[in-house]
Amino acid sequence: MAFQPDTATVVAARAGDPAAVDRLVAGYLPLVYTIVGRALDGHADVDDVVQDTMLRVLRNLGDLRDPAAFRSWLVAITVRQVRERYRVRRAAPDELLPDDLRDPGADFTDLAITRLELAGQRRETAEATRWLDEDNRELLALWWLEASGELTRDEIVDAIEVSRQHAAVRIQRMKGQLETARVVVRALAAAPSCPELGLVTAGWDGRPGPLWRKRIARHTRDCRQCSPAWSGLVAAEKLLVGMALVPLPHTLAGALPGLGAAGSGAATAGTQAAAGSGAHAAGSGAHAAGSGAHAAGSGAHAAAGSGKALAAKIAVKGTVGVGRRVLTAVLATGAVAGGGAAVVVYADDDKPVASAAVVTTTAPAPRLSLPAPASVTPSVTSARPSAKPSPTKKKPRAVAPVPPTATSAKKGVGTWQFDGIKGALDDVGAGWYYNWAPDNDSMPAPADVEFVPMVWGRANVTDATLAKVKREGDVLLGFNEPDMGGQANMSVEDALAAWPRLQATGLRLGSPAVAYGGDTSGGWLDRFMKGAKQKNLRVDFITLHWYGSDFSSAAVGQFLGYVDAVHRRYDLPVWVTEYGLMNFSGSPKYPSAAQEVAFIKGSTRGLESRSYVERYAWFGLPAVGDSVDFGLYRDARTPTEAGKAYKAAG
Repeated sequence: MAFQPDTATVVAARAGDPAAVDRLVAGYLPLVYTIVGRALDGHADVDDVVQDTMLRVLRNLGDLRDPAAFRSWLVAITVRQVRERYRVRRAAPDELLPDDLRDPGADFTDLAITRLELAGQRRETAEATRWLDEDNRELLALWWLEASGELTRDEIVDAIEVSRQHAAVRIQRMKGQLETARVVVRALAAAPSCPELGLVTAGWDGRPGPLWRKRIARHTRDCRQCSPAWSGLVAAEKLLVGMALVPLPHTLAGALPGLGAAGSGAATAGTQAAAGSGAHAAGSGAHAAGSGAHAAGSGAHAAAGSGKALAAKIAVKGTVGVGRRVLTAVLATGAVAGGGAAVVVYADDDKPVASAAVVTTTAPAPRLSLPAPASVTPSVTSARPSAKPSPTKKKPRAVAPVPPTATSAKKGVGTWQFDGIKGALDDVGAGWYYNWAPDNDSMPAPADVEFVPMVWGRANVTDATLAKVKREGDVLLGFNEPDMGGQANMSVEDALAAWPRLQATGLRLGSPAVAYGGDTSGGWLDRFMKGAKQKNLRVDFITLHWYGSDFSSAAVGQFLGYVDAVHRRYDLPVWVTEYGLMNFSGSPKYPSAAQEVAFIKGSTRGLESRSYVERYAWFGLPAVGDSVDFGLYRDARTPTEAGKAYKAAG
């Protein structure tokens, strides 16, 4: 994590200590510049928004009640300033916006590519950020800082003013859009170029945008030449390292003196800037330490008149006091680059002295929480309809607390009633669970494990059931295996007729979870999705079930290949709400413990790495009665071998 002032500095700055104000601005400017620069995608407004943000922070510092919450408060102000700039831009007629709003020399995406010599998937990822919707660019800026350890999930939640559950869902959707944009970048850059893609883009003006992202992505899914672009994508989190520090470009080089700040090791920062005619003052007391802080490239001084203009603008906007000098210098010398930021110190010989870097690494996503029908028997499905186990149901009893493990927001379980359910949910590290019902009244979980409700079938589409699901959360799973006799057993027409009532709940909606054939043209899910589009019905993500009868090492590839194929067909986020290894029509019916462990390790690794996969759930949590061969927990504290492997996943 880059150097940031401690709470004592915030307290001193709030009390009017000039040196503390300078340190506060110097320490937090990289964070603000990173958020604004990436959210506005290199727009010429970046400097103005950063300036407005810092001025607002300094003006209102005396009103901050909890100094320990300074960073969270700062990030929330930054996001509000970005949104205000979006609002102003949207209100302006397009014809009044000049073509050169984005300064190519100041575009941090270009800087990241050229100055860091990015290549391969890192270059693709940097270029793909241009294709994101503006709200996703804002979220991307915050999420990259979380992944690098610069922000916490709570700070992101506070900044975007939604629940943790909603924040997690939005981040997963943003990552899915980023992955699609990476494929678009690949397809456009492919050599030899695809003739059919050339026809698709014949009317394109070359500017990235949502409409063309969707058109090009749709082509890549159906085109034999372009479809390989979806393969081999490394998770974006793993590509962040090395994309942090970019030396200051000439176009953003300071009109006034620079600023020293610490890098990823330990350092101090202090600056002096001369006021008035734009005279240069060397940064004093500035040094950087640690391998994460370094300066590269050459700097350039801008004209003195430019420095006067910036200083004058700050003076007019507010009476800041002592921090104005350093703020002027800081704003003139900050730079944003590829998921991080650099503040570079320039001496009179135009050579960089030091820089502060935001270095990106990876961090686990937080867990979520949601509900489902105790009266509904959960199902196991395969590629062919067949008999299914009937899990036993027992009244839960109180259990001793079990130390929780690290959790994954994606990882979940399908569960029915058994002794120790609450302890097992805690121990396995599930971020969410469901029970095929609209509520979890009979099987509550630990407070930080999300319950997701389901409307199981046609008979459950009632006012009472829909009222229950609305009380349980903000996500709703649709019908359970409508393509199977013995399960929801609904025609496509029946499902489409009932869907508006699910949609009317206002909850985020998962598609009906088909037992098989989700990737098949003309299959149940395909016909449902086409009908929903024709009727203008909303489906927010695809839910899938999968069971494999091949217990060899090939099973992981078969499973993930199916998930990939479904995603390519519908270009929506995916939830795998039931999956496992079972042979319904042959022998042996279940894999060995070693085979199951190997499959769990490989499948969860693959699901976690796919940004478009928002959730997945093993079938099922209890390993009791007729589920002893495939379940995860015998009681609150006793995982099977499969349970141990699943507990370690994510």
